Amino acid sequence: MDKLIITAAICGAEVTKEQNPAVPYTVEEIVREAKSAVDAGAAIVHLHVREDDGTPTQSKERFKQCIDAIYEVCPDVILIPSTGGAVGMTAEERLQPTELFPEMATLDCGTCNFGDDVFENTMPMMRAFGKRMLENNIKPEYECFEMGHLDTILTMARKGLVPADPMQFNFVLGVAGCTPATVDNLCWMVKSIPAGSTWTATGIGRHAFTLAAPTIVMGGNVRVGFEDNLYISRGVLARSNGELVEKVVRLSRELGRDIASSAEARQILGLKAR
Repeated sequence: MDKLIITAAICGAEVTKEQNPAVPYTVEEIVREAKSAVDAGAAIVHLHVREDDGTPTQSKERFKQCIDAIYEVCPDVILIPSTGGAVGMTAEERLQPTELFPEMATLDCGTCNFGDDVFENTMPMMRAFGKRMLENNIKPEYECFEMGHLDTILTMARKGLVPADPMQFNFVLGVAGCTPATVDNLCWMVKSIPAGSTWTATGIGRHAFTLAAPTIVMGGNVRVGFEDNLYISRGVLARSNGELVEKVVRLSRELGRDIASSAEARQILGLKAR
């Protein structure tokens, strides 16, 4: 079994300082949280960016500021900029970070309910995102919130509309209105991916660690972070993304699985060395 790759989703687009004062907005805060996660054992940082007042943005310039600043203190980390942005953004807005030619970026695999909102990912949008990633030689992390999302992206891969060799999936389970975060649902999705693929599981909210444990045993990888969950335990706010990563590291070591460095994660994911 490969070593465990831990991804830290450090700020997302929706969570706020009112919910947890440690949620980062400024470039300096984003760097602080990225470093805390990497120091704790994360090989990957999944990156949204904010304006200084917390407003979510997909600005190419803001992404470049944050990416450059993170690499200053974490030169080996794998950064996965979000092309999901925030609910209501256009495809053109969301695609801006791909103009920076990152080694990886997310690609959301279908429209879904997102609490009281609708997160729109139409087929024309997905084809445009796939085309951009093919043109810019970006490896997607395929974000699947629903079981149907997986079938959709596999069909696109067979048609050559998205990068497909090998594929990396992130199964995001437990979003209100989407697929529940159960082991049965996770197993169904994992059994359906192509041979040679890699995968990560993300449990939302109270499912963050109850989904992490079976994922570790099953040979998958784990994402945690303020984007997905603000608490280290029931009713106790996490002080940093690093604290959330540390808990996954402890779980993994108790279960007998070592943690991958960023260099080892690149090898597992089929990326070129930096």
